[in-house]
Amino acid sequence: MSEAIYNRIAVLRAERGISRRQLSEALGVHYQTIGYLERGEYSPSLYLALKIAEYFEVAVEVIFSTTPFPRIGDSERTA
Repeated sequence: MSEAIYNRIAVLRAERGISRRQLSEALGVHYQTIGYLERGEYSPSLYLALKIAEYFEVAVEVIFSTTPFPRIGDSERTA
């Protein structure tokens, strides 16, 4: 059983024009931590996951999942 945590942090950052450094400063973490999270090299603590969701003003499930998120455009190809 895989313990990978998938996330949409990079997508949310890009949509809102936020750099890794800006996000890290808002969350009080090192900017490299954001890169590790985005690449799936690091799983956040529950506290950090909730802080990220609060920052983006979305439910934590919108950002994090135990299964891969569908790629953008996949639903259009199958329709």
